[in-house]
Amino acid sequence: MRFFLSGHIPPFDRVLLVESGSRYLLEHLIPGIYSNHPELQRLDVVTCFPGQPCTFNPERGRVWRVTDYRGRAGRAQLYAELAEANHSILGIICSGEDIMTRWKAVLAWKSGAKLFILNENGDYFWVDRENWATIRHFILYRLGLSGAGAVTTILQLFVFPFTITYLLLYAAYVHTRRFLRS
Repeated sequence: MRFFLSGHIPPFDRVLLVESGSRYLLEHLIPGIYSNHPELQRLDVVTCFPGQPCTFNPERGRVWRVTDYRGRAGRAQLYAELAEANHSILGIICSGEDIMTRWKAVLAWKSGAKLFILNENGDYFWVDRENWATIRHFILYRLGLSGAGAVTTILQLFVFPFTITYLLLYAAYVHTRRFLRS
């Protein structure tokens, strides 16, 4: 993850979008990138869905499907191909859906591009030091530790070990009684 300490935004000439959420989010984002960034040379997409987004122009980019890169060797090949493309911008959809969670984390880590996060509302923010408060709020919100739900989540985390202990002791008691009766 380059550019984390810098607020500098590189040119939108080589963009990689990770479709790790509902397809409509990416289909609404792509036309804006095409129209607002005339310097765009290449827009690529990494996805787990079949087909390609309807607003994607295959003449100006490529679609990588993670299902085509199975196993350790396949993943290494995908990472090598993405590194060879030398993207300057990486956009990841984080919409609260459990789609490609590990893929987007690894791609964000391995990529040398400036990262932005797109949420389910179509809002985005750059992942850099200047947006630390936004990043912190986003993470706390996704973990359920923001707003009124924070107290409930923390209480559930506190009660969880006691619940597990109770259930294990109860199961041991029932099985011991059953064993002694037979």
